Amino acid sequence: MKSRFSPFVAFLLAASALPAAAQECGGDFANWKQGVSAEATAAGVGQAGHEALAIATLDDKVLARDRSQGVFSQTFNQFSGRMISAYRLKQGAANLAKYADVFARAKQEFGVPGAVVGAFWALETDFGAVQGDFNTLNALVTLAHDCRRPQVFRPQLIPLLKLIDRGIVPADVKGAWAGEIGQTQMLPADYLADGVDGDGDGAIDLRGSAPDVIMTTAKKLEMKGWKRDQPWIQEVRVQDEMPWDQTGRSNKLPLSQWTEWGVTNPDGSPLQDNGLKAGIVLPMGRKGPAFLAYENYDVYLEWNQSATYALTAAVLASRLAGAPAYDPRNPETGLTMDQMKDLQTRLEARGYDVGKVDGILGNNTREAIRKEQMRLGIAVDGWPTPDLLARL
Repeated sequence: MKSRFSPFVAFLLAASALPAAAQECGGDFANWKQGVSAEATAAGVGQAGHEALAIATLDDKVLARDRSQGVFSQTFNQFSGRMISAYRLKQGAANLAKYADVFARAKQEFGVPGAVVGAFWALETDFGAVQGDFNTLNALVTLAHDCRRPQVFRPQLIPLLKLIDRGIVPADVKGAWAGEIGQTQMLPADYLADGVDGDGDGAIDLRGSAPDVIMTTAKKLEMKGWKRDQPWIQEVRVQDEMPWDQTGRSNKLPLSQWTEWGVTNPDGSPLQDNGLKAGIVLPMGRKGPAFLAYENYDVYLEWNQSATYALTAAVLASRLAGAPAYDPRNPETGLTMDQMKDLQTRLEARGYDVGKVDGILGNNTREAIRKEQMRLGIAVDGWPTPDLLARL
């Protein structure tokens, strides 16, 4: 009986039983692909998926991009000022109107407001205009073979091969350098499991169909924990003196408590108690902008773990929902990238896990800063300053 696979794919399938094929990452690339091929066979991937895998190659440009995400070294005011552009606000409003019926269906079915979906749509690809030009399979093969974060990317390979095998995406589908596909940059596993046919044409096209994109994005946010009819952030004004150690996203307290400590609306009027709890996010310290962060804000961090990106997306969503521009205020001078690396090195020496000495103010570094501020008896706002660096 003639094999239904090409000779090279048949070779990969036969060789997949070799012990070397079980390697998690690194090593001989051909042997590593044999392991992926065996995994794909067990998962039911057919000929089209195997043939795509057979010709997949490593891409050094992907590795270079993975190791140089300097954009997140910008401050929140810098990053959000650049990303929340007049163009995105104008196009966002236009798309909310153009697809009003689809956004209404998404909110009814998944509970997610159109402005929230629209913000991710804007930030990820400018509403589909810039979806990425990396070969998605090559990107994921490269990142899964690389031993820096294989646990993140290896689980995306089989779903992508299934998408290719079923004809949902072409074998040479292009997207972002980290393997995301479509107008809101969905990972293959999410595309495969949670894609929604929003336009009713019998297919799920997250690259070309706006209704499919809107409905799928809303579903993804609901699955990440979005709570229907609840806010996500709210700009506030904080006092010069207050218990700073009680601030932070995760320390959610009743609004009545924040009111007691002098937190107000930006115009100085009192907060209206909505019965919910929220933390205070100070992206640039106590002298910078301040926001109440409700439970729905945590969903933004489920989407992207960068606090700067997450808060920018939340603020853009609030702008699309009608809120005015936030007040950047007058934060204390921060650190340069080299100074941040110096600070992270010193924090590591004190036993803190900052994740990586990369000059980026991530959640781990911010929490370490708060603990050191508490130890030193200074305002606990998680903002690194030259004074803090000198004290350490």
